[in-house]
Amino acid sequence: MLLERESPLEVLLSSERRAAAGHGSTVLLEGEAGIGKTCLLQEFAERADKRCRVLWGGCEALFTPRPLGPLQDMAQLLDPCVAALLDQAAAPERLFPALLKALQHAEGTTVLLFEDVHWADNATLDLVKYLGRRISLLRAMLVLSARSDELSAGHPLAYVLGDLATTSVTRITLGPLSPGAVTVLAEQAGRGDPDLYRITEGNPFFVSELLANSEIAPGEIPDSIREAVWARLSRLTAGEREVLEMISIVPGSVEPWLIRRLLGIESDALVDQCVARGLLRQDDQGALTFRHELARQATLERLSPSLQRSLHRKVEAAISELPAAQTTAMLSRRVHHAAGADDGARVLELAPQAAAQAARLGAHREAASHLATALKYVAQAPPAIAAQLYEDWAYEAGLALLVYDSIIEARHRAIAIWRELGRVDKVAGNLRWLSRLHWRRGEGEQAEQFANQAVREAEKLPPGPELAMAYSTRSQLHMLHYRFDDAIDWGLRAISLADQLREVETRVHALNNVGTALLFTDRPGGRQRMEESLALALEHGFHDHASRAYTNFAEYAVVVKDFVLAERLLAEGIAFCTRHDLDSAAQYLLGRQAELRMEQGRFREAVTIGQGVMSLERLPIVMHLPALTVLGRVRMRLGDPDGLGLLHKALQEGLPTGEAQRIMPVRMALAEAAWLAGDTCGSHEQLMALAAMELDNFRSWDIGELAVWWKRCGMAGQLQAPIERIPWPRSAEFRGDPSSAATEWIRLGLPYEAALALMQVRGGDEGTALARAVAMLEKIEARPAAVMTRKLARQMGVGDQLPKIRRGPYAASRHHPLGLTQHEQQVLVLIAEGKSNKEVARSLSRSPRTIEHQVSSVLSKFNAANRMEVLLRLRAEPWLLNES
Repeated sequence: MLLERESPLEVLLSSERRAAAGHGSTVLLEGEAGIGKTCLLQEFAERADKRCRVLWGGCEALFTPRPLGPLQDMAQLLDPCVAALLDQAAAPERLFPALLKALQHAEGTTVLLFEDVHWADNATLDLVKYLGRRISLLRAMLVLSARSDELSAGHPLAYVLGDLATTSVTRITLGPLSPGAVTVLAEQAGRGDPDLYRITEGNPFFVSELLANSEIAPGEIPDSIREAVWARLSRLTAGEREVLEMISIVPGSVEPWLIRRLLGIESDALVDQCVARGLLRQDDQGALTFRHELARQATLERLSPSLQRSLHRKVEAAISELPAAQTTAMLSRRVHHAAGADDGARVLELAPQAAAQAARLGAHREAASHLATALKYVAQAPPAIAAQLYEDWAYEAGLALLVYDSIIEARHRAIAIWRELGRVDKVAGNLRWLSRLHWRRGEGEQAEQFANQAVREAEKLPPGPELAMAYSTRSQLHMLHYRFDDAIDWGLRAISLADQLREVETRVHALNNVGTALLFTDRPGGRQRMEESLALALEHGFHDHASRAYTNFAEYAVVVKDFVLAERLLAEGIAFCTRHDLDSAAQYLLGRQAELRMEQGRFREAVTIGQGVMSLERLPIVMHLPALTVLGRVRMRLGDPDGLGLLHKALQEGLPTGEAQRIMPVRMALAEAAWLAGDTCGSHEQLMALAAMELDNFRSWDIGELAVWWKRCGMAGQLQAPIERIPWPRSAEFRGDPSSAATEWIRLGLPYEAALALMQVRGGDEGTALARAVAMLEKIEARPAAVMTRKLARQMGVGDQLPKIRRGPYAASRHHPLGLTQHEQQVLVLIAEGKSNKEVARSLSRSPRTIEHQVSSVLSKFNAANRMEVLLRLRAEPWLLNES
């Protein structure tokens, strides 16, 4: 009987009814241990519609959780294809879409119950995010239960839920029972204990456990719930206690075959007695669990350390006797029990296998955990195995953990051992990874030092894959630091060797480096190489390489003002990254999209996009710098007071990278801000700092911008830079023809740049030029520049030629960032609500054929294959729904 749970039960049933109508959702059921989460879910499963499948799976308190434990529990009942992929330890990019397809084609409604997700592995959390982002279009419901006292602000589940659309997540928090409900339960048990509520504070498990202790007289309250459990255990038979002690050593459920193998066939009767007493629960497959996890933990604590080790050893041995296919599926459990038995040799054998399995499933945090368990026994391992453990842990931890000091230390340990063993190839590989790690930390000098060492080590061996990637890594670092000639040289070496070795991935990586370098130095062949790198990455499923190709190619298009190419690459790239849940890469590309909107004079859209990116937590600095820089620059141009603060923050974050692409745009923005404010010293300070950099390595468009501002700010002396490389229209203004520069800026679609160029016109045409500039600036709400232009006109005596000062707020022209028409935006709103084409047609009083065309157009402009991908974009870019 459930007391005081009618409201949360109705929330669950209501969510199930909405899911049956095609509007799925995620429900998080949280509360402290023993609060009755499982009982509520059991009642929900019984009351759910009979056409609804309710599938159960759970996470366990293993030292290292099973990868995708809940899915493994339910896979056989869910779909044979999903179960087969799980058995193969298929990668998430194959497994997750297969699960999604199974849910899409399932008859009726499917409810997936993931219990105890506070213990979830990384792959399970990835699955929750994957399904949670797509579930609103499914006849499915994802129910997660978790202990609220385990869900701190930094818990990974909190981050996952934060990544889901708030409209598709329902949170249910179970509170304790009231004093009245506790009294009812006590009366039903024939106990009248006035202190029961005070001692239990309404926790249903505590209440039921104490009420089950019928031999304890009223008023005789145990000091703690642990003692209550122990008191009950002490009154059991020796056989019953042995069964419970053996089961307590196994987190989660225990299969009947395992109990028989451990305790013999005669244990069946004892198990039945424990179930009859209410100490254990048995599911439909016969698997046993304690009635509550707290009871299992209390039982386990009674066992001496030596007995615990002995029981762990017995369990691992029993599992190891199963057929190979079954033992492989239980690798995480075997590692858990081998570690519990303190069997170093067994851990060293099993943990690397479990780590490899977890990594294939995308559970990199769990892979690192397994390897960390093995490293506790590294002194027992032969040198080669020890070195490989350090290396493998560093790789997995680098993907899942932010512990760079420990990772770097592990790489150095691996290098030391490999050197002693004469494994030059392994030394080179770890040096290359050290280079990458230091680059991520913004430590450019160390990054290049280790990259150079990697090449030197790899060159001691016959040419092989390690040398090819070492060459490409060196090429990448040169490219990032604008040493384009060196980037091309090393990249071509990498490509040549990769082709000899038929190493496609290295070729993709190196083509990107070379293509980017050629593009930014205006040499032929750059575009073809970038397009080949992107095509190969897409063909071979190298998602990270594909996102990197979109990133570099799109940045080039924005820098050289090829806005048609930029629009296509950004649209495709953002859609690709969204489709494959590459969140950081998607946000980086959105930063570039904000930059494009800024250049187009669509300042309000640029602010909206930039704010959206910066609102995300945990985004690496390099990934949010483009958005932060644009946000600061646009706010400064709009006259917002926080613009300068954002720019100084961007400079503070960009300087440690040592990369001109992170520093130059910020200093140029600060120089512009000082110029607009009449702060000559401030603008000169920023320009001098830029002039002190290696200008020979700057991109031609960067040199052009610096040269023009050098002239505008009246800098003394000549700029020592390759001015002959300045592209048109910068060179037109620099050489004294700002009118032609403005004409070209207008043709390219950059109204703000056109207006600034018009402000430089002299020689009798300044009145007309300044009037045009004011009109452009006020149209795009560039207040500080408009005020400066009017002041300049008055000083020149041509103020009467300017348009009258507008009263009230500016009304800038607004466009949808993806070019949706007004009618298409109305359709988009209804798509976001989950309405079908017929429902959209009825809502908007349009013909079904018209709506079909408009929905198709929306999908096309989103670069989306289906409605689900549109919803994924709206989750990451909510402003796409609100623009008008």
